[in-house]
Amino acid sequence: MQIHIVERGQSLSSIANRYGTTATAIEAANELDAPSELVVGQSLVIPIVGQFYVVQSGDSLYRIAQRFGLTVNELARINNIAVSQPLSVGTRLYIPETPEPTIEVNAYVEPLGGTVSETLKNSAQKNTPYLTYLAPFNYRVTRTGELVAPPLDNFATIAANNNATLMLVVTNLEEGAFSAELGKLIVTNNTVQNTLLDNIIATAKEVGYRDVHFDFEYLPPANRDDYNQFLRKAKQRLSNAGLLMSTALAPKTSATQEGEWYEAHDYKAHGEIADFVVLMTYEWGYSGGPAMAVSPIKPVRDVVEYALTEMPANKIMLGQNLYGYDWTLPYEPGGDYAKALSPQRAITLAREQNVAIEYDNDAEAPFFFYTDANGKRHEVWFEDARSIQAKFDLIRELNLRGISYWKLGLAFPQNWVLLEDNFEIRKRG
Repeated sequence: MQIHIVERGQSLSSIANRYGTTATAIEAANELDAPSELVVGQSLVIPIVGQFYVVQSGDSLYRIAQRFGLTVNELARINNIAVSQPLSVGTRLYIPETPEPTIEVNAYVEPLGGTVSETLKNSAQKNTPYLTYLAPFNYRVTRTGELVAPPLDNFATIAANNNATLMLVVTNLEEGAFSAELGKLIVTNNTVQNTLLDNIIATAKEVGYRDVHFDFEYLPPANRDDYNQFLRKAKQRLSNAGLLMSTALAPKTSATQEGEWYEAHDYKAHGEIADFVVLMTYEWGYSGGPAMAVSPIKPVRDVVEYALTEMPANKIMLGQNLYGYDWTLPYEPGGDYAKALSPQRAITLAREQNVAIEYDNDAEAPFFFYTDANGKRHEVWFEDARSIQAKFDLIRELNLRGISYWKLGLAFPQNWVLLEDNFEIRKRG
């Protein structure tokens, strides 16, 4: 699979000719809504076997071979060049397909407004073939330990038809926000815990869940050990019932990181207790904050590298956003919230505004600016083939368990094409 960045004057046909494929194949792979109106800077996935690499300043045959998991001799032979031949900047080398590691893939799906929209049903139906787990978000816990279920529509059938495992997501959400008070009650009150675990096991058996996923956020720091003890208790009960248990963890870079979102999440304990964890490695750029990449690669790597000091790689699922944000400038704390948008919508917006898409190589994320009809300046950050490939490269490099998407419903077809090209996806059946 090739990633191509559209240059000024290029058409789908000229790009297809360059790679020996067809405009129709590229259009289908990228689900282009206006194939005759490409945006300068837009990334395209090109459905070919293997890929081409253009030699950059400072490259050597050895470094390129190492980057793609090949030997120098293999790379030289495939490209019909001598091992000792100096490389010229701009030379195009063919890189064959390499073995695909097997990973697990989760995606949350969040019905809003008490119903499952057609868009959400269609997204689940379309993308569950790529999933190990489908995670309806969320089961809320009452103060007596009862479970309030989300609308489920036909999610169980979709999961079963695609050999995906249902994940039962349990939260301390109350009145639309994570509640520290409710969280404290759950992790300290044995009566509430026993009722809750009884209800979780009964629900899992009734609906067909095979993993129970605790997403307790903004717990009081003083209840860190209480949360750990609750998880130990839950793990024993759930294992006895034949269920897996996983947790969601705030993106920390040290055990002593301060802040109400972080302190009660004990990476070492979760790594020991849970079958696996999901690192929430996104929302550096968020709707209420200043404009920036949602999941810049360096902060994401920092979180993962810290996690690896506390738990094995095969327990770590990398969290990944399937969306971007459109901020109105200038940013003012407490001002207007940025609007979420899909990667597909971001490209359409750039085309409508007649602006080129730029790319931040440090953040590994695309962005652009535009001025709206009212004269207000906007800054948009989103995901594209390049940014998601950077995360896939990180997963491969560090041998992580897999990836977990927040959330289905926003169109990003390049992600799924590249996911399938990079990995074999484990199905638990």
